[in-house]
Order: sequence, then C-alpha cells, then structure tokens
Amino acid sequence: MNSSCLQCLSSAQRWLGFNSKCPCKLSQMKMSAVFLLLLVSIPSSTAVQDLPRREPRRLSCVRCCGPSEQPVSIVSSRYTRMSSDPASSVPKVQPTIDITILKGEKGEMGEKGYPGAAGKEGERGLRGFNGRKGQKGQPGPQGHSCKQLYAAFSVGRRKPLHSSDYFQHVIFDTEFVNLYKHFNMFSGKFFCYVPGIYYFSLNVHTWNFKETYLHLMKNEEEMVILYAQPSDRSIMQSQSLMLDLQEGDEVWVRMFKRERENAIYSEESDVYIIFNGHLIKPAVE
Repeated sequence: MNSSCLQCLSSAQRWLGFNSKCPCKLSQMKMSAVFLLLLVSIPSSTAVQDLPRREPRRLSCVRCCGPSEQPVSIVSSRYTRMSSDPASSVPKVQPTIDITILKGEKGEMGEKGYPGAAGKEGERGLRGFNGRKGQKGQPGPQGHSCKQLYAAFSVGRRKPLHSSDYFQHVIFDTEFVNLYKHFNMFSGKFFCYVPGIYYFSLNVHTWNFKETYLHLMKNEEEMVILYAQPSDRSIMQSQSLMLDLQEGDEVWVRMFKRERENAIYSEESDVYIIFNGHLIKPAVE
C-alpha cells in the first residue's frame, strides 16, 4: 500500500471511531478493511466516468452598464452571479484618475502678437446728459494800466496801380492817422491789438475803360468786394463794413485780376485811394 492508501485508512478509522485498545470493536476493524479493499480496487477512470455529468450552464444576457454606470468585465459579472454567498461576492471596482496630478506647471507668457486690422467705424452714439455746472473760476490778473482801449487809422495812396498778378496786395504810402501805430505801413495791414467792434471804409478812383475789382480782407478770408465795370468816365467808388475782431486779426486790401485789366487811379498831387478804420466798442471796457 502506498502513502495515499495509508492516509485513507487512517481517515476511515477515525471516521468509524476505531480504537486499537478496544477489543469490542474488532468487527468494526474488519469492516474497515473490506471498505478500503473495495476502494482501492475501483479504477480512477471508472470512478470519474460513473460520476454524474453536470450539464453546461447557459449564460443569460446581463446588462453590462447603464446610463450612469461604467462597463463591467464579463468575468466579474459571471463570478458575481455564480456566487450565492453575499460575503464572498467581489465588489465592483471603478478606477478613477485624478487629472489634477497630470497638469503641468504654467508656462511663460509668449511675445505680443501683431495688431489686427482696424475694424469698421461704429455708429455715432446718442448725446449724453449735460454735466454739472463747474465752479466759478478765480479772477484773472489785473490789466496793464497803460493800455489804451482806442484804435484808429487813415492811410492813402498817391500812385496808381495796375494788377500784374492774380492776387495783388495794395500798399499805402501816405499816413494821415495811425494811432499807436496799429497799421503797418510796410505790410499794408491793420493789426488788431484791442478786441472789439471796428468800422472800416475803402475809397478808390476808377480808371477809364478799365475794370476795378478789390477785396477787403480779414486775415485770409474775403469780407466784401469793391467793384466797378469799365467805363469811358472815371468815378469814385466806396465800400464800408463793421467787423468783430479778436486780438491778432489782420485787415488789408488786395486786387483781384480776371480776364480784363484791373487798375485804380491816383496822382502824385492828390490822393484818390483811402483806407480808414477805427474801434467802435472794445470787447472789454
């Protein structure tokens, strides 16, 4: 007998309650020996073939995952169905990954890109509300005591003049009145030092069979025109106006040449061309 048979015999003796020191159980020993002989004589292959065969169990369809569940492997679900003991069932494991540990450090700021193309100009918005009235300002510095609130001039020209350019500045050679030298005889312009309302007048003598066309100018803007058509007789023509001047404004006379010849007449012995101006009311009294 091999070691496995001896282990089976000892197991059978313990199961039958055999004790070598007890003579009353001799019959039990004999029965045990017969049982072991029968057990050894049976081939292992026959025993396996005579065992009842278990029919293969058909697997039923089981939902692997729901709307809020993760997929479960087939082996895990089968083991859960085959186990009848709740304590021996394997719980579902749903692994999760913490994405925050995979996030790298913040990189450096890149270089500034090129500016994009300018967009279309939007529509003009509505006018805003009027702001609050500001506080009254401090009084300005005291004016110069020597400054006089007067201005007047009267100048003339003794030489005749024919227009040679499209625009030609008229210069005067005779000074009648030039208060505080506000009229510049070299440039032929009156310079306003005292702001206010001024009155100006221009008198000229026309030339026979020639056109007379002049502009009374304020800075570079034409204010009024003095005009006379060609005629066989020479006549006196005049123009006058009032202007509101600011400090620094200039008033002067220019000739305007068109297709015809433009000229004004005068003599050395007499004055036929006169330009006058004076302050009527200063802006600050």
